[in-house]
Amino acid sequence: MYKCIIRRLAQGVVIVLVVSFICFTIFQFFGDPVLTLAGRYATQKQQEEVRIKLGLDKPFYIQYSVFLKNALHGDFGLSYVTQTPVLGLILERLPASIELAIMAMIISLTLGITLGVLTSLNPNSLINRVIMAASLFGISLPTFLIGILFILIFAVLLGLLPPFGRGEVIKIVGNWRISLLTLDGLQHLILPAFTLGVYQLAVLLRLTRGGMLEVLREDYIRTAWAKGLPARVVVFKHALRNALIPIVTIAGLQLGELIAFSIVTESIFQWPGAGNLLLTAVYETDHPVIVAYVMITSIIILCANLVVDILYRFINPKIRYD
Repeated sequence: MYKCIIRRLAQGVVIVLVVSFICFTIFQFFGDPVLTLAGRYATQKQQEEVRIKLGLDKPFYIQYSVFLKNALHGDFGLSYVTQTPVLGLILERLPASIELAIMAMIISLTLGITLGVLTSLNPNSLINRVIMAASLFGISLPTFLIGILFILIFAVLLGLLPPFGRGEVIKIVGNWRISLLTLDGLQHLILPAFTLGVYQLAVLLRLTRGGMLEVLREDYIRTAWAKGLPARVVVFKHALRNALIPIVTIAGLQLGELIAFSIVTESIFQWPGAGNLLLTAVYETDHPVIVAYVMITSIIILCANLVVDILYRFINPKIRYD
């Protein structure tokens, strides 16, 4: 087990290096930040001064080696726009994105697994058919449309929840602030969390239902029913546990994706997270912020995958790692 973890960590280091190189290469052709920073009416001399100041006059391999050397020490450089450390900018916004992603994941896991189990027990009932039809809408509708519909229904028409912003937050440690501990913050979190989690909820629901329908046909489940075991023991201990492997796999992958790719949801609800920061960086051609964001989110996704691999061992003791 420990050898497997060390091997995965080594693979993760290689992947992050490859990702950083690809990003650094692509963004060389993504637009010239000098034109944005120097201004539309800057002279050639002024543009050249800005280029030298940012180190963009050096060859590509020198720029990348300097960036990599600094990144290994936690220094991702300065933002071209704000002239402040990139890592500080991202870490200031990251707690909001993590909070939003975790809440969306809790919602999708809780409702997805619960509804998936219920629909698998009586798949032909009317209510279960309605639930499955609704899950198709969750998979088919784009996130921005779901967010707009939620705002229209719950904020504009019903006036139950605020349409945008993060609300009141409480400072925990350093720059880490959360909104879950305040009523106002929790109200602001509900709509974006549901918007972000709807697609994952629908996927987990259908995945759980399919896995449960397959497991419930197994001989050992029939034996458990024949022994007269309580329904909760048969369903949750024997059936659900054996259907959890693909569910945990998808959930682990989705958590990283929720943190990394919540850009649309954060934009719709004006959520002050790292996704909104990335969107602004793309508009302003702020390459250091973009590259650092991609690297940090890659590390988060790799860690999520490692946790999933470890959870396999606890869900199914038969799984062994060489």
